Amino acid sequence: MVDFGLIDEWNPAPGRVVSWEATPAARAAAAAAPAHSAPPSHQQEHYLRQAYRNAGTEYRVSGLCLVTAEVPAVLDRAAMTRAVNEFLGRHDTFRSWFALEPDGTLRRHLIEAGKVEFAPVDHGPLTDSAAIRELAQDRTPSPAQWDCFTFWAVEHGESTTVFMAIDHLHTDGVGQHISSFELACLYAKHAWDQTPPILPPASYTEYCARERAASARLSLASPEVGAWLRLLRGNDGELPSFPLDLGLRGDDPHRSAHRTVRLFDEDAAARFEKICRDNGGEFAGGVFAAAALAERELADSDYYFGITPLNTRSTFEEMASIGWYVALVPVAFPIGIRASFERTVARAQRAYENGMRLKNTAVHRVLELAPADSGIAVGPHWSNPMISYVDARDFAGSEFFDIARSGLYGNRAASEEALIWINRLPHETSISVIYPDNPIAHASVRRYLDTLGGIIRSAAAERE
Repeated sequence: MVDFGLIDEWNPAPGRVVSWEATPAARAAAAAAPAHSAPPSHQQEHYLRQAYRNAGTEYRVSGLCLVTAEVPAVLDRAAMTRAVNEFLGRHDTFRSWFALEPDGTLRRHLIEAGKVEFAPVDHGPLTDSAAIRELAQDRTPSPAQWDCFTFWAVEHGESTTVFMAIDHLHTDGVGQHISSFELACLYAKHAWDQTPPILPPASYTEYCARERAASARLSLASPEVGAWLRLLRGNDGELPSFPLDLGLRGDDPHRSAHRTVRLFDEDAAARFEKICRDNGGEFAGGVFAAAALAERELADSDYYFGITPLNTRSTFEEMASIGWYVALVPVAFPIGIRASFERTVARAQRAYENGMRLKNTAVHRVLELAPADSGIAVGPHWSNPMISYVDARDFAGSEFFDIARSGLYGNRAASEEALIWINRLPHETSISVIYPDNPIAHASVRRYLDTLGGIIRSAAAERE
């Protein structure tokens, strides 16, 4: 299985702690790196502007992603050093940093290839899990700095905890899986002379340039822009929101809370998938059918409007590339007042597939194009809820999830909405939620998960 949660909930065993961090020469090369014409992706720009807006907050507002694994062996530090540096050299996102110019432009700076170098730093033995967690977060800079990513090992004698801490600026959910598998392969190459089964990755910088060039060609006359605007106008000019009160009062950012619940084992997941297919959908369509029925029950809704993130990697090389390859797309459809799950699945599946057609139309660009008199009320600092369905069974290295006791953790960053992940793993499916940390939100999320989980489990129940 894979553990999901907040960094505060991760409890590594004590041991001697080593980090791999940028060398002084690499930091000097970053400081001298020239501006590059490729802008950040739409996702990156929105994220960076939010981070700069809340820079004075007493805690890290931006997202820090930890990927952890347990290795039943003594670590070869020299091999790890070579693996970390080869990993960083393969992915050009790690050569980029962004400056906020006086005119408000976010300008990419790109470090010369071969100039990124990380070296081990020995922190000595630490006997407390909290101290390890705090050290990793303290020594991983914010996205306002270039080197907002670090690599770590906790040596326990005959075993080692290995983890990486990467700011969300440079990664996404798929990227975290790619990173852990690739770093393991590169370590095996340098420690044991094994040939790594990994492809040369695509350039994320080039992807950003293509995304922005495609966005620049959009106009109010573009059908995809019109589709987004119609959905927003139908929702009183706003993006969707979580159907229950999250206790947000005032403009101050709230820190994150987390809740994960197990849905069912793989046998039940297969039954759920079959009932979806028997009724004209797939697993993803079933997820959104259940979400719609949950909103009908909890908020008396007769129309579902949600957002889901999609992986935008489209080539084998991009499937080997680290970066924030994500598009936000709508899933919207009417909910029958008495419609069952079986009757709702096909409608939800069609809505999901319609949303996929908007994968290349960034909502960020749509909001830029919306005229002042368009009825669109979304402000510049918008946030949105999401439901993300991830089938990780075919991810490279998924057969080692249980052996490595893998974990994906995030920091207690700012939270203004409920972000929901439904993760299908080789042996079980779970739901994880990140949401604002306050008593009202805790109660609302618990109620929502009880309802959503109940609908999904009921659909998966064995039928006589």
